[in-house]
Amino acid sequence: MSKPRIRVLVVDDSAVVRQAVARAIGEAGDIELLATAADPLFAMEKMQRAWPDVIILDIEMPRMDGLSFLRSLMAKRPTPVIVCSSLATAGSEALTQALAAGAFSVISKPKLGLKAFLEDSSDDIVAAVRAAARANVGALRAMASGSAATRLASPPPASQPVNRADVILPAGTAPVLQTTDKVIAIGTSTGGTQALEAILTSLPKTVPGIVVVQHMPERFTGMFAARLDALAAIEVREARSNDRVLPGRALIAPGGKHMLLKRNGAQYHVEIVDGPLVNRHRPSVDVLFRSVARFAGRNALGVIMTGMGDDGARGLKEMREAGAATIAQDEASCVVFGMPREAIKLGAVEQVLPLSQIAAALVAGEH
Repeated sequence: MSKPRIRVLVVDDSAVVRQAVARAIGEAGDIELLATAADPLFAMEKMQRAWPDVIILDIEMPRMDGLSFLRSLMAKRPTPVIVCSSLATAGSEALTQALAAGAFSVISKPKLGLKAFLEDSSDDIVAAVRAAARANVGALRAMASGSAATRLASPPPASQPVNRADVILPAGTAPVLQTTDKVIAIGTSTGGTQALEAILTSLPKTVPGIVVVQHMPERFTGMFAARLDALAAIEVREARSNDRVLPGRALIAPGGKHMLLKRNGAQYHVEIVDGPLVNRHRPSVDVLFRSVARFAGRNALGVIMTGMGDDGARGLKEMREAGAATIAQDEASCVVFGMPREAIKLGAVEQVLPLSQIAAALVAGEH
């Protein structure tokens, strides 16, 4: 028996966009164009007849804007929504609102050269639809009921070569440490910004220093970190080279750069570096985790959370082999269980916890 195709609804007032997206998903054998609509009111009429698995949504439309539609949808019947809009640019208020409303992912389309952009991005659009269709709708519903932001990372392009962490940092054993300072390392991707908000806003200022890789494009991480900093008791900021890793501070790797933990004497700091994609990502969780294994060893605690693919699984295993405690987010609370699943399969995980219990485990040091 063949697997049902993914049913997609495209909501955009631009006929060019509707046609281009329809063409892109029409060429994918596992995806079906359920319908197109020029605005949310037309969309709602069509959804009464058949409900889509994934919605591709513009923000700026006549009669009813996409943000209002998104909020209404997530309140009534959470469904994976990919926002595709020229308003969804880095730092824009519209983007911030779309993320807070519960969009699954974001594609920023240009105001000029739109048709060419959509044609060139057809593979990314198809990959985003497939990723959204695999989302844990129960976790989406839980996220939508709160104020959390959503995923910003784009699906990694399958055509790119797969580098491992060796291209940035060769494997090595952890040194004998003369410090007892603890470091918490967190890696996440799809749905991770929601999960990070839930954790970081629950932590006291006494928590050990935190280093985070969230798969995210350039320019988004600064805005994301600033938003969390305003919500959390701890300091949250986009990392810069030589930033100290201190209690009550979370450093988020900047989009488009790798982040490594380093040690100078008894003090930890981070280094931000360029380099090739690792596991098709930059920043890469594996790169961060490997550096934590080497320079913090048993003084570290690693957490791998919701996300597609396997980035971080090998690095978390290296952390565990170096004596670090390791935690994975459980399947029920993950939007996508890919990264934790791969880490568990490798034997990298000591404890599997629901999202609601991870912050307490970080504070208590329970492994």
